[in-house]
Amino acid sequence: MKNKNTVLILGITSILILISVQVFIILGVWNQKNELFAIRYTILSQEALYNIWKGRSTDGFDTVRLLLDQYSEQSVKDLHTINDKKELADRKKDILAYFTKVVNQEQDLSGLLSQYFESRGFDKNFNYKIIINSVEMIDVDTVVVYQKEGFSNHKSPDRGRRNPPPDISSSSILVRGGTQLEGNNYRFNFDYYIDFSNKQKVILKETSASLGWSTLSILLVGIMFMITYRNLMEERRLSNLKTDFINNMTHELKTPLSTITVAGKTLEMPQIRNDDAKILETAKLIGKQSVHLNQLINMILEISMWERTQFQLDKKTVDIEEVMNDVVDSFKSGGGNNAVIYKKYNFSGAKLDLDVVYFTTLLNNLLSNAVKYSDKQPVIDIEGFTQNNNICIKVSDNGIGINKFDQKHIFDKFYRASTGNIHKFKGLGLGLYYVKKIAEAHGGDVSVNSKPGKGSTFTVTLPDIS
Repeated sequence: MKNKNTVLILGITSILILISVQVFIILGVWNQKNELFAIRYTILSQEALYNIWKGRSTDGFDTVRLLLDQYSEQSVKDLHTINDKKELADRKKDILAYFTKVVNQEQDLSGLLSQYFESRGFDKNFNYKIIINSVEMIDVDTVVVYQKEGFSNHKSPDRGRRNPPPDISSSSILVRGGTQLEGNNYRFNFDYYIDFSNKQKVILKETSASLGWSTLSILLVGIMFMITYRNLMEERRLSNLKTDFINNMTHELKTPLSTITVAGKTLEMPQIRNDDAKILETAKLIGKQSVHLNQLINMILEISMWERTQFQLDKKTVDIEEVMNDVVDSFKSGGGNNAVIYKKYNFSGAKLDLDVVYFTTLLNNLLSNAVKYSDKQPVIDIEGFTQNNNICIKVSDNGIGINKFDQKHIFDKFYRASTGNIHKFKGLGLGLYYVKKIAEAHGGDVSVNSKPGKGSTFTVTLPDIS
C-alpha cells in the first residue's frame, strides 16, 4: 500500500509540475501577444496620425478649437471679475467640465482613426477616452483652471508615458500623450487613449494553437499516467494473486503428501502389520489422499490446457431437472451431508445441450463454496426456472457473504476473497473461475449478489434449446 501511494503521489506531482510549466509558458505567450498587440496599434496609430494630417490637413480637433475659442473669451473675463473664492472655484469646475465635454464629444480623431484602421484591414472598433491634464485661461495674466496632480507643463509633450493612469484600463493604448491645444484665450493639455473591446478575443485566437497543444500534451500525459498506473496496479494484483496461489497450493499439496508420508511410516510399524483392520484403514486413507492429490494436479493441468485452447465440450441434449437432481443428490451424500438443501424447480421440461461432466463441476463448485464459506450449519436454496429463452439456476446460501470489492474479482483466476486466505477456508481460488469459464463455454454467464454476513446468491444463465 505504501508503494502504491508513493507511485500515485509521484505521478500526480509530475503532472502538477507539467501543468505549472505549461501555464507558465502560456502566460508568457499571452503576455508576448499582448505586448505585440499594443505595439502593433501604437505604430499603426502614429502612421494614422501622420497620414490624417498629411492627407486632410487636420488633427481631428478643429471643431474643438472653434468651440473653445468662443467659450473661453467670455470665461476669461468672468474669472477676472469674480472675487469670492467659492464662486471662483465653482466657475473653474464649470470651465473644466465644459472643456472635458467638448474635447470628448466634438473631436473627429476617433472616426478618422477608425476609418484608417479599416482601410488597412485592422479592427476598427475601439473605445476611446480623453484625460485632461491641465486647463489654463490666458489673458493679460494666466489663470490655472485645473492641473492634474503630478503633471507639469514643463515636461516634454509625450513625456514617455506608456503606462496608463489608474482611471484608465491597463489594456489601453496611448495614441496622443501630452497633446497641447492652444487658442486665443485658453491652453489645455490632454492624453488620448484607445481600448479595443475584443482585444482578449484576438489574443486568445492568436494563442489558441499554443493553448491547444499544451492542453493536449497535459491530457496525453495524464492519460498515459493513468494507463501506466492502472497496468502497474494490475501487475501488482496479479503478482499478489500468484503469490497467494503458490502459498495456497503449497499448503494444499503438503496436506495429502504429509498424510501419505505418515500413513506409509505407519504401515512400517510391526504392531500395524499384524492388524488387518489398521492396515485397511491406513490404505483407505492413503487412497483418499492420493485421489485428492491427483485432483489438485489435474486442476493445474486443466488450467494450462484452458489457457492454450478453448473448452472441448462433449455436449448432449439432456433434461436439466434430471441432471440437477443427480448432481445435488450426489453432493448431499458426499461433502454436503451436513448441509440443508432446498430445491425448487420450474423448468417446464426444458432441454439443454450440456457437457454433463463440466456442468457437474460447475454446480458442485457452487454447492461446495456454500458449505465451505459458512460459519454455521449451511442452508442452501437451489432454484431453477426459465426466463427469456434461457435457463436460470440460482444457488443461495446463508454463508459469510462477499463484500462489493471482492465481488468484482471473485471470478478471476486464483483470486480469493480476503477472508478466503485464512486457512480455515482451504482453496486455490479456482472454483468460481471454473464456474465462469464453464458457463461461458456453454454460451451463458454467471453473476453474484451478496452482502457480508447475509449470504450469497449465484445466478447461472444458460441458453434453452427446447
